[in-house]
Amino acid sequence: MTIQQVHVKKDELTHADIVHVELTDLAEGAVRLEIESFSVTANNITYAVVGDGFGYWNFFPAPAGFGIVPMWGHAKVIESKHEEFTPGERVYGYLPMATHLDVQPGKVSASGFTDMTEYRQPMSPIYNQYSRLAADPEHDAAREAERMIFGPLFKTGFLIEYFMRQEDWFGAKQVILTSASSKTAMGLASVAQQNSPGIKRIGLTSAGNIEFVEGTGLYDKVMSYEEVGMLPIAESVTVDFAGNAALLANLHEHFSDTLKYSCLVGATHIEERGSGRMTDDRGLPGPKPTLFFAPDHAVSFFKEHGPVEGGKLVAKAWHGFLGATDGTVEIVKHSGLDAAKSVYLEMIAGKVDPAKGIVIEP
Repeated sequence: MTIQQVHVKKDELTHADIVHVELTDLAEGAVRLEIESFSVTANNITYAVVGDGFGYWNFFPAPAGFGIVPMWGHAKVIESKHEEFTPGERVYGYLPMATHLDVQPGKVSASGFTDMTEYRQPMSPIYNQYSRLAADPEHDAAREAERMIFGPLFKTGFLIEYFMRQEDWFGAKQVILTSASSKTAMGLASVAQQNSPGIKRIGLTSAGNIEFVEGTGLYDKVMSYEEVGMLPIAESVTVDFAGNAALLANLHEHFSDTLKYSCLVGATHIEERGSGRMTDDRGLPGPKPTLFFAPDHAVSFFKEHGPVEGGKLVAKAWHGFLGATDGTVEIVKHSGLDAAKSVYLEMIAGKVDPAKGIVIEP
């Protein structure tokens, strides 16, 4: 059986090829998935940018020097050598930019399973868990696109807000979010609006995105990157989704000692990131920038609250987010891996309209 995959050159992320791969026979106990749909967001760009450092290239192996960017989406069982799975069942989870994926289900329950494929075990277990849609309490057939586009990013935003709130926002009165048009930033802003209403939310974005960001209603104030010097001086925390070293330096220099915490989350501005700069403070004034690794925080959160109660807390904030953002993002669907490759290249070049949510149906 021949499948297709998009291979990205690790040291040249703007180089991507569609490759045909011949699959071997399905292993005993394994399940073969046909990928139905996945979203392409800034989150996927972060996976590529920090791929080697955080193991994101290791989830779906590719030839030496190349990697397959992970996506979140839906898939259908087309072949099974596992007694609990039959063709036709649908699942949701971590998928390659490809047409198919073989998994080795373990820890199987009515609502999900964990892929126990050997090469995936060193990575965070959060990424190896799949939902079985027939018994998945989060599944809504009418909102599958929203789940792919916003779900993983929203949960990162949720965990950032939870972490900040547990730390009493480090004594800050306002939070500055870069890449305020990004879906993760929107998720954080929404959860802060719901759970930390006393914290002022200031969104930084490019001049061309100000109207969109203001239209979300998630921020108390929206400013352009050129206006950093006009930000109100007060005890603040910054959450940097952009990965722009020069912008981060400007924020530290502007707030200086009033900056109480500097949180690094993503790298949406790949051209400005620079090698090693995501965690390099370069002697900046204020606190040392600290990387927020969502999978570790997710494990801690669910260990503290348990899967049921923790799930309820996430679901409550998720429904609030959906209500607040309904209609702000237009869902655009494309067919074929050629479209996936094109959208990926446009997104890594920063050319995708944040008002559009992109879904690919391979």
